[in-house]
Amino acid sequence: MYAIIQSGGRQLKVTPGTTVEVDHFAAKAGEEVSVTNVLFVAKDGGDIVAGTPFVSGAKVVAVVEGESRGPKIRVFKKKRRKGMRRSRGHRSIYTLLRVKEIVV
Repeated sequence: MYAIIQSGGRQLKVTPGTTVEVDHFAAKAGEEVSVTNVLFVAKDGGDIVAGTPFVSGAKVVAVVEGESRGPKIRVFKKKRRKGMRRSRGHRSIYTLLRVKEIVV
């Protein structure tokens, strides 16, 4: 059984027992959260349920494992022949979720 969820503008394929990285949201480690933006569910028997856009009554129950940070992104801007150079960077913060179950 697997599901495709939408979180932070991205779509992720999740199965029970896996850990996924989603965009940061306010939740403490060990807290149980549910994601209701479920786009698609495939059951073990071969049945599939597709939403328009979301599957009604479906949710993914997960436990917050903690936070992590993505790779350093460098943003470098330059204007030729003007002497203007600027270098900035950032690291995105992600929330780690361990999927417990998929409820349809």
